[in-house]
Amino acid sequence: MDLLSLFLIAIGLSMDAFAVSLSNGLAYRGFGRRQAIEAAAAFGLFQALMPVTGYFAGRTFSDAISAFDHWIALGLLAAIGGKMVFDGLHDLRSPEGQIVPRSFTLRILLVQAVATSIDALAIGISFAVMRVNILTAAGFIGVVTLFCCLVGAGIGSRFGRLLGHRAEIFGGIILIGIGLKICFEHTMGV
Repeated sequence: MDLLSLFLIAIGLSMDAFAVSLSNGLAYRGFGRRQAIEAAAAFGLFQALMPVTGYFAGRTFSDAISAFDHWIALGLLAAIGGKMVFDGLHDLRSPEGQIVPRSFTLRILLVQAVATSIDALAIGISFAVMRVNILTAAGFIGVVTLFCCLVGAGIGSRFGRLLGHRAEIFGGIILIGIGLKICFEHTMGV
């Protein structure tokens, strides 16, 4: 596989993580450089590990998970996004709720990292069929994802300050939309 093809695959795989990073920057007050770096590193790590897992799991595992992987991603992202919308609406209606900032927790980060990297599992299986050097490909995908997520978090953080409490609602809607997009693409064969 040539470098351009690998780069395009890496960009494609990183777009969900980029959008979630943008959403995190929008929605979580106090989401600073440290959180952006931690999130980008987690997304990059999961985007690198999933193709390796898929590569070694083989085609049997792909057939078993491909029937419902999109539902897993939808469920995880919709749960986080729904909670963000609910909390954001509550903050708008209740002035005392606006004082308490939402924290970006390790649990939220791990759920997001898993949900956005499920597609990379199937890519790993296709890499096995094409006899791609999986360590090089996975490392490249991880690094591209890390950089895309840093950019997304930076953009989201800047706009989050402008939107105030509505940013959490907007961020939640983005996460739900990403989950729906993943589900739609898999069920419609897009």
